[in-house]
Amino acid sequence: MFSNTRRRHETPVEVPKPKPRPRRPRTPEYPNHERWLVSYADFITLMFAVFAMMYSLSVVDAKKFKTAAESLRAAFNGAPPADLRTAGTVAFNDKSNPPTAAQPGAGGLVDLKAVRAQLQDRLAKAIGANQVEMTMDHRGLVISIREAGSFPTSQAELSPIAQGILAEIGLALANVGNSVRIEGHTDDVPIHTDRFASNWELSTTRATTVVRFMIERANIPPKRLSAAGYAEFMPRVPAGSEAARARNRRVDLIVLSPPTQAAEEPVAPAPRPPAA
Repeated sequence: MFSNTRRRHETPVEVPKPKPRPRRPRTPEYPNHERWLVSYADFITLMFAVFAMMYSLSVVDAKKFKTAAESLRAAFNGAPPADLRTAGTVAFNDKSNPPTAAQPGAGGLVDLKAVRAQLQDRLAKAIGANQVEMTMDHRGLVISIREAGSFPTSQAELSPIAQGILAEIGLALANVGNSVRIEGHTDDVPIHTDRFASNWELSTTRATTVVRFMIERANIPPKRLSAAGYAEFMPRVPAGSEAARARNRRVDLIVLSPPTQAAEEPVAPAPRPPAA
């Protein structure tokens, strides 16, 4: 009972409430005007890499450049000198291994003119239908097969017409030893499909498709062939109309003249003798 009476007269103790802390004023957020430096630094780095690569590719061997210049000068004059005619092949004064039509570079400009005349007979129908065009320039004989006569639009599969044209070209080139460069070209209309991300992929794939046909179906030795894709950057005519774009969409087979072949094509190294 005593304890209950004591509890009844006890005064409750009030616990003081904590005072609210003063809030700190917020620091105003200012926009970051220097974020562009990150993108700019990346851009400068990429530009440096591009120009460094371009500089490395622009370094020219003075000796090779002189040889190429003399080759072009002789070709335009119509009579390449003997040392350039035999570049990359056998010497003409080597009686033990005389040059033949089957050796790379054995034919000259006269031979290419003969090949052109033979192809004009073989491809008269395709030439009349504006599917094939042939010209001669400083590189050699240029055989242009337009897209309308070779590939479906935006595709790299040879049409039956193109296969027939390439078969005739292969027969005409079977006994010609000159190297053949196959170039793919497109127009300036951008392309982006599941297979081809740009005109670069389309032009290169078309060129390699023709190379494969010439090896497998026309029996042209692979070492005589090379492929390149130029997308829309080597047009035959300015792309001012649809007709001009159609003419720029093509595949060129270039039968290289001996000076061009000596100046531009790599020469296979001589086989090493077996180790003793």
